[in-house]
Amino acid sequence: MITERAILQKIREKELEINIQVDDAKREAEETIARAQKDAVAILKEAEVEGKAAAEGLTRREMGTITAEVEAMRSSGGEEIRILREKGERNLGKAVEQVIRVVAPE
Repeated sequence: MITERAILQKIREKELEINIQVDDAKREAEETIARAQKDAVAILKEAEVEGKAAAEGLTRREMGTITAEVEAMRSSGGEEIRILREKGERNLGKAVEQVIRVVAPE
C-alpha cells in the first residue's frame, strides 16, 4: 500500500513538473512578446522610411506640376500684355485726338 508520505512526495513532484512547465511557458511567452515588439519597431521604421519617400516623391511631382502651371500663366500673361499693348498702340492716335479735343476745344 502506498503510504501517505509517498503520496505527498508524488504530489510535490507533480507540482514541481507543473511549475517548470509554467515557467517554460512564461519564458516562451516573454520571448514571443519581445520578438513581436522588435518586429513592430522594425515595421514602424520601415513604414516611416517608405512614407517619407512617398511624400518626397509626391512633393516633387506636385512642384513640377505647379512650376508648369506658373510658367503657363507667365507665358499667357505675357501674351495678354502683348495683345493689350498692340491694341493700345493702335488706339493711341484716337486717344491723343480725344484728349486734344477735350483740352483744347476748337
